[in-house]
Amino acid sequence: MPRIETLLAELEHEARTTRKHLERLPEDRFDWRPHPKSSTAGQLASHLVECIRWTGPIFNADELDMNPSTYRPFSATSSSALLDAFDDEVTQASQAIAGAADREATQPWRLKMHGKVWFEKPREAVFRDMTLSHLVHHRGQLSVYLRLLDVPVPGAYGPTADER
Repeated sequence: MPRIETLLAELEHEARTTRKHLERLPEDRFDWRPHPKSSTAGQLASHLVECIRWTGPIFNADELDMNPSTYRPFSATSSSALLDAFDDEVTQASQAIAGAADREATQPWRLKMHGKVWFEKPREAVFRDMTLSHLVHHRGQLSVYLRLLDVPVPGAYGPTADER
């Protein structure tokens, strides 16, 4: 299977699984947090949208120069806004990957902060780190939030205790 098709398949699987988690987050619990140092459930869910959002810059440019002082994170205010934004980002991410050639997947990509190179890696490695692994990590956190909220947790790579 060509590289690009493999990356698309990975994105589709993780996005489908993540959406199931997002669908279960009760809108009236967006402000809930398990600990004062933790993100709220809404912030965490919104960050999952941002994880997908990295895909466009990874496949449509050779670098991204971040300015943390001007960065404004996505913040969903409702379940429908959260799911709509997630679906839109997944569509855009899929298009960005599909528009790339296999050889582009191995080309270097740089993340800069205020013009200074923070790291440089092949695009496919950056995509797996900044999008897929990041998404899976925070989805795992969201599954704990769902459990603590007594919301049935959907399976990711197999059934959960709620799906037996």
